[in-house]
This record gives sequence, C-alpha cells and structure tokens, in this order.
Amino acid sequence: MTAIEIVEVAPRDGLQNEKVLVSLEDKAELIRRLIDCGARRIEVGSFVNPKKVPQMAGTDELLAMLPRRGDLTYVGLVMNMRGLERGLAAGIDEAGAVCVSTDGFAMRNQGQTSDESIAVASEIVQAAKAAGKSGQVTIGAAFGCPFEGEVPAERVVAMARKLAEVAPREIALADTIGVAVPAQVSRLVTQVREAIGGIPVRVHLHNTRNTGIANAWAAIEAGATTLDAALGGIGGCPFAPNATGNIATEDLLYMLDRSDVATGYDLAAAIGHAKWLETIMNKPLPAMVSRASSFPQTIEQKA
Repeated sequence: MTAIEIVEVAPRDGLQNEKVLVSLEDKAELIRRLIDCGARRIEVGSFVNPKKVPQMAGTDELLAMLPRRGDLTYVGLVMNMRGLERGLAAGIDEAGAVCVSTDGFAMRNQGQTSDESIAVASEIVQAAKAAGKSGQVTIGAAFGCPFEGEVPAERVVAMARKLAEVAPREIALADTIGVAVPAQVSRLVTQVREAIGGIPVRVHLHNTRNTGIANAWAAIEAGATTLDAALGGIGGCPFAPNATGNIATEDLLYMLDRSDVATGYDLAAAIGHAKWLETIMNKPLPAMVSRASSFPQTIEQKA
C-alpha cells in the first residue's frame, strides 16, 4: 500500500473566492472538523490585504482560536515579507509562498513580474526557515494561464530549478484555473521531479473542466507525494470564469481509499462534515461523493 499526504485548503483557497463571508467562529469550527476527519496539514488562511480578499480578514485572530498539537501543521499563505512577519507573529507553522509562471498573471495577482515573484518567494522561504519554521512554494498557473494561454513546460521546470536553490519543504505545481489534463500533469510532475532532486512535489488542482480527480491520479503515478484538496470542493479562481473550485477532499478520498492508497483520513467523517459545510455556505457544494455517498452501501443502508 502506498500513502499520499493531503493538504486541506478549504479554509483558505476554498473560502477566499466564495461570496458568503464566513465568520471566524465558523472557520475555527471548520478547521476542528477537518482535524476530526484526519487533516493534519491545513492551509488556515492568508496574510493579505483584507480589502482585496475580505474572506481572509482576521486570519491572525483565527490562529489564536485553533487547537495546538504536535501532529498539526498550520499553513499560512504569504505573498511578501510583510505577510510573513504577520504570519510568524500569529503563530503559523509553515509559510506558503507563491510565484507565477507568466508575467500577465503575476502582474494582476501580485503586482510583479514572474521573475520578481520567484525572487520574493525564495526570500520568504529563506526567512521562514531562519525563523525556525517550514517554507514551501507554489508555482501558480503551471499548466496554463488565463492571460497568456499555454505555458511552456520548460518555463515551469526552470522556475522549479531556481526555487530548489533555497531548499523549500516542497515545490507545488498549481493548476490554478483548472485547464490541465492527465497526460500533461504526468509529464510536468516527472520533469520537475527530475530537475529538483530530492525535494518533494505537491500538486494543487482545480476541477473547473472536470479533470481534477483524473489529474490527481496522474500526479500520484508520476511521483507527487502530496495533493491539495478542499472539503466539499469549494473555491475557485477570480481569473477563471465559472470555476467550480478545488478538487473535493471527499472525492479524492473515495478514489484513494478504493485504490488502497493510505491518507490517514476518515471518508465517512469527511462526508458528514461536508454536509455541515453546505449549511454554512447556504448552497449545494460541487463535491460528488458527499451527494452520492460512499460505496459499498446498499439502498437499504442509506434508508
């Protein structure tokens, strides 16, 4: 049996593009429920300007509301050194930095060129490690850009090679707008792994075009050690019209459980907590398994 780590991103990437503003109390309850179903590495929020991302207001206060245990890692997304300072002061265990594959996306998302975003991300990782914390980097729009279209794999590989110089915990490849297909994921994960030596590869997938779960399997077969997922499949990208969100934790768990891939999660608990999350978001969520239920389960058992 193989094992895959799941980073639960519902509290940050899941919520940040949702219209319903979720209270700090409900965010804390969401994180407690994620821990209950097996999440051990959780992206709890981001340290950005709350005027630009209202859902992320109060991340500092949120961290103070969360349980502290040796087996839990709370990840905070930081876009610059000021964000890192806030995150460290609030008590994050790990800093998540972001760089972007194209100038068009990087300028709109972070107000800097792609090369500048690499330099900033590298600085964040080094500073986080100097502070005794973990630091990782995500390469955004690694599989395609809404402003420049196709992204050459060579560009992403070169970025990963440059980031590897500061030895982050891992390098993530993000299908930010949900355009990737399995063959592309397999090729890029393989190429990046070969370029960065022993640094693990994480993959962040969106299900905008219904390829997310297939892409997750392709990433695993190509050697990715960690996948991001969001309970209920919530989320989306502001630059991807009609985006349906991240791959859903319970959908990913169903595939992995039935494939004898260990995750440390409880699928039944995840389904139950996804139904609770629907009441908070006040709408049906995109995930499929929490609607259809797990299997094997007979009609009589459902009744």
